[in-house]
Amino acid sequence: MEFLQITSPEDYRVQEIFHSYCSTFPEDERRDQDKFFILFSNPKVKIISVLHEAKNIGYLIIWELSHFTFVEHFEVFAEFRSQKLGSYITRYLFENYPKIILEIEPEHLGDDARRRYSFYQRNGFHLIDEMYVQPSYGKSKKPLDLWLLANYSPENVKEVKDEIYDIVYH
Repeated sequence: MEFLQITSPEDYRVQEIFHSYCSTFPEDERRDQDKFFILFSNPKVKIISVLHEAKNIGYLIIWELSHFTFVEHFEVFAEFRSQKLGSYITRYLFENYPKIILEIEPEHLGDDARRRYSFYQRNGFHLIDEMYVQPSYGKSKKPLDLWLLANYSPENVKEVKDEIYDIVYH
């Protein structure tokens, strides 16, 4: 498995990533195209294409913050799911970013949310905040009640949330 940082919105993989991003994540859980493309010029952001057997199978959008890495989006493309590839990607994250924070939908929202939560638990994450609110991505988008997960125990969850709010959702 290869993990290649994409540094330009002109990269040939970006259209496939953005198309999947839009079809997988609901409107309120994602950036509009112009805001998505701006991520490529942010020095704190890495957009990583995940390749397996020479095929682009998914991507990561991560933010390298002060004392932790925030995974904004993590997706294995639909045709490659249920092959344990997500666990390999998680292993890559753990090997390269020792302190990881991410958001997910609460498990009570349905089967997909329950499955996702179970996946993250099996892969070393635990719930650190059930009262987390993801700020709105824009004027026509709603804030969302989500859960915050981590692969470590942050000393101050409020400081973690404040940094995510100030930098990722500014």
